[in-house]
Amino acid sequence: MGTGVEASDRRPIAARNVGVVQRMAAALVARGASPNGISIAGMLAGLAAGLAFAAVAWRPGMAPLFWVAGALLVQARLMANLLDGMVAIGRGVASPVGELFNEVPDRVSDTAVLVGLGVAAGSVALGLAAALAAMATAYIRTTARAAGAPSDFGGPMAKQHRMALVTGLALWCAVLPGDWGGAMAVWIVLVVVTLGSVLTAWLRLSRAAAALRAKP
Repeated sequence: MGTGVEASDRRPIAARNVGVVQRMAAALVARGASPNGISIAGMLAGLAAGLAFAAVAWRPGMAPLFWVAGALLVQARLMANLLDGMVAIGRGVASPVGELFNEVPDRVSDTAVLVGLGVAAGSVALGLAAALAAMATAYIRTTARAAGAPSDFGGPMAKQHRMALVTGLALWCAVLPGDWGGAMAVWIVLVVVTLGSVLTAWLRLSRAAAALRAKP
């Protein structure tokens, strides 16, 4: 994150209050870790997750390993997303480009993960559709905030929901052979992510319009 962000502009995440997460953030603060550097590390984890998912199609004999690796990397990406803001606040640092580091790596990570799943499913186009729909949810949130509406992190297919679904899919595919643990399962999840993200974008847009109209 690396910038002074109002509490209302932070994604509400219950894990911030978990003891082990707070200790990790405190250790990073004590070492003077860069919030922007943590954001970049999260993006690299997202890119690696996308490559791991794509490798399922490239090396099907090692598919279970790649599915598990992808799931772990998705969670590493989310942990970095959680810690960058906690470290920024803990260190009291504000970067003029912090908001860019807060938003752009997330879009890169989402695209890499979802396109990687598209490769695994044999349909890059479906992965791109899911990535575009996911990007629309963030675009509407940031545009609405710039227009004066409150930041809206609501679902039903916000980032944490997408990544939870992807993680569950990856673990499912790692342990279940056959169609229901392979391309068919990935297709279903990508369609759910796409349609859910379109619905999320519409709901956020509707709430933003209502909030702006209600302003005096």
